[in-house]
Amino acid sequence: MPDGSEGPPGGVEHDFTSRGFSVGVEEELMILDAGSLDLVNAIEKMLDEVPVGEVKPELLESVLEIATDPCDGPLEAADQLRSLRLAVVERAGGQGLAIGSAGTHPFARWEQQRIVARPRYRDLISALRFVARQELIFGMHVHVGLDDPEKAISVANGMRLHLPLLLALSANSPYWQGAATGLMSTRMPIFRAFPRVGVPPYYLDWDDYVRRIDFMVASGVIEDYTYLWYDVRPHPRLGTVEVRVMDGQTRLEHTVGLVALVQALVRALAMAHDAGEVPARHPHEMLDENRWIAARHGLNGELVDLPTTKRAPIKALARRLLDEAREHAQDLGTEAAIDGVSDLLDRGNGAQRQIVVYEANHDMHELMAEIVAATAA
Repeated sequence: MPDGSEGPPGGVEHDFTSRGFSVGVEEELMILDAGSLDLVNAIEKMLDEVPVGEVKPELLESVLEIATDPCDGPLEAADQLRSLRLAVVERAGGQGLAIGSAGTHPFARWEQQRIVARPRYRDLISALRFVARQELIFGMHVHVGLDDPEKAISVANGMRLHLPLLLALSANSPYWQGAATGLMSTRMPIFRAFPRVGVPPYYLDWDDYVRRIDFMVASGVIEDYTYLWYDVRPHPRLGTVEVRVMDGQTRLEHTVGLVALVQALVRALAMAHDAGEVPARHPHEMLDENRWIAARHGLNGELVDLPTTKRAPIKALARRLLDEAREHAQDLGTEAAIDGVSDLLDRGNGAQRQIVVYEANHDMHELMAEIVAATAA
């Protein structure tokens, strides 16, 4: 979903000062009635001070976002996410509410959700109308700190190739408004209705990025760069590259594993930039096609193994990517965290696990109860 952070007023200032690949994580969670397990418009009841990180509103009143502070790595982020999940679960339980995490709610209706009373979100509804109102989806965003704006552009360019595999691994939304969609990530095509989403442009360098952002701001179509909701984007004010392609994860170990994988991939791309390598400029239409295949089939389909024209099993490509990232995870001291990705490959992603639960009795309430229990665990 769109993030609520405010960008600089005109121009693109930056704070790329992180030398240790620091990470920050945002998870969008469901606020539920503890009995019916349907969504509840109750964000204002959930906002509270927490020891670490932050609990924030999102576009809809039935959604809350937990966000870590900048962390040294995935293991510290895991501790903060565990504390944040526990805090919101306990606060919800005291008010007859519950918390769940997945890419979509299996049976909730978007028509019953209220918009948060914040100017940015009211303006968003005014601009996008139905497109924004029906955006009842839940994602996770991973920020990785970098120390140079040119490096951030290079990393974002290189990360475009990995977006389909990250989506396939994280796919966790096979149901929508009470029905099976036939997709592993229904969240992706719903969000695709927004402008300025999906695979981002390839930027030549930092100056090219700034010129293009300034042109859009001067044209009056966006207020600042935070209105670009691409699957990966530089976030200059925070000094990070932000990866936004992934569905919300039910199990914390999967969130942490994906964070560790993203951090390792950013490190690999940053080191390639330092060595003078330029990311390949793969055809946008093929990156977008791979992204669609990943949303449709999750880990069970075949992607085009760019830059070749050959197709290969998604699971095999994901294992290859994990093997390549593991060396960087070892250097970062995060190999234990990245094992959460191995669990996704060995035992299935969130969408596959949801389907197993639902197919047992064809009971959406039972499925939602399983999601709530696993979210709290």
